[in-house]
Amino acid sequence: MRALILLPVAALLSGCLLGPQHSVPASELPELLTLPETVERDGADWQAWWRAFNDPALNRLIERAMADNLELREQAARIRAARARLGFAEADQLPSVDLQAEASRQQQPGAAFGIPGASSSTRSLFSVSGVLGYELDLWGRLAREREAAAAQLAENVFAREAVRLSLIADLVTTYFEYRSAQRQLGITQDAVATREESLGLQQLRYDAGAVNRLVLLQAKSELATARSRLPDQRERLDQLESALAILVGASPRELFEGMTLEDRRLADIEVLNRYPEVLPSELLERRPDIRAAEAALRAANAGIGAAQAARLPSLNLSGLIGSTAADSGDLFTGAAEAWSIGASVLGPVLDFGRGGANVEEAEALRDQAALQYQSTVQTAFREVRDALFSFEAAHDRVHALREQVAAITETAELAEMRYEAGATDLLTVLDARRALLDAELALSEALQRRLTASATLFKTLGGGWNPEAAAGLAGQKEGEGGRN
Repeated sequence: MRALILLPVAALLSGCLLGPQHSVPASELPELLTLPETVERDGADWQAWWRAFNDPALNRLIERAMADNLELREQAARIRAARARLGFAEADQLPSVDLQAEASRQQQPGAAFGIPGASSSTRSLFSVSGVLGYELDLWGRLAREREAAAAQLAENVFAREAVRLSLIADLVTTYFEYRSAQRQLGITQDAVATREESLGLQQLRYDAGAVNRLVLLQAKSELATARSRLPDQRERLDQLESALAILVGASPRELFEGMTLEDRRLADIEVLNRYPEVLPSELLERRPDIRAAEAALRAANAGIGAAQAARLPSLNLSGLIGSTAADSGDLFTGAAEAWSIGASVLGPVLDFGRGGANVEEAEALRDQAALQYQSTVQTAFREVRDALFSFEAAHDRVHALREQVAAITETAELAEMRYEAGATDLLTVLDARRALLDAELALSEALQRRLTASATLFKTLGGGWNPEAAAGLAGQKEGEGGRN
């Protein structure tokens, strides 16, 4: 009866949580992150920002990667494990009820009774009982462990979103590199075909005595130079095919046999000109890696409270109700009823510093998590800053190279006209052609880098995921934290 009276008192005591209140380290935020004047501001979430490129092949690759990428599947398995740990921590806060059944038969010799001439006796014992066990969370250890498990689940959810966002950005980048490699290979093949025609023409002229051997050798040299680019370009294309397959989660043969990638010029792919305008304070909420680092900090902070509570006594309540009889047929009768209720207190008396060491370790882990959070924030703002500069520089580079290609094209055409008229030599024409090939290859690479810069900017701004939905999936409410 006294144990029952202690229950309300113990319940009141269980409202106390040890450990520090969760707080996020203050970060010095930079000035407003200003997007280039060449793009429009947009307040939309842009959950599927890559669709703005209007490339069906890219959309199919990303859809397949979301389902088959091995790293994403690994992250999903980690989330399931973290959710199971949270369920275990929540169950620890509730009573446990077990069913216990026993049956025994025992024989005692007569000598054991201490009576001369006593005969041995044999008896049976049967029992069926329900056993109740419950630990009152006096100091909040179980609540802190539950808080840490919830934070670890949130960390895994946000980590998966960070991996997903990086995967999409990497896939978009690799896809544009693949298209650029295709384009560069095509440009070089066209240049080889042009130089083969030129060599054939020079051979006819040489055979007719219209040109000397030096002109013929110059044409052969120019063809060989163009052909020498092809092996490296084909190797690069093969490497990008393998990289695309790994990101998608398939073999190169399976990917390119089962999916048609229409041949598209980089210049035909739409460039993103609208981006979400993000304030520095909003970036802390939009970046999944920052949210994951904050969740890890919350889990480490809760670990301090759990370690402190483990050093204090724990109160456990127990109860038993059942039936015990010498014959199984007498079970569950009034005479066989049995019950018990009790409470026990268990606490460390002399642990030689183990408890204190656990608290020190928990505090050190919290400090590590806080530093990791600050480092993640700094890295995030540096990435945004670098992405903004790269995006603006990429636009300027494309504009300059287009002007260069136009100028060199006109120069090459004029050089060929003058050569046909006998006003200049073949070497001038070959120099112009070589410069044009280099400029066209550079323009192809610049177009790819501009598209890549736009994808990188979206990634650094945290575009492509829903922070609220991820937080809901983790089952963690805003403001959830410890109490002193």
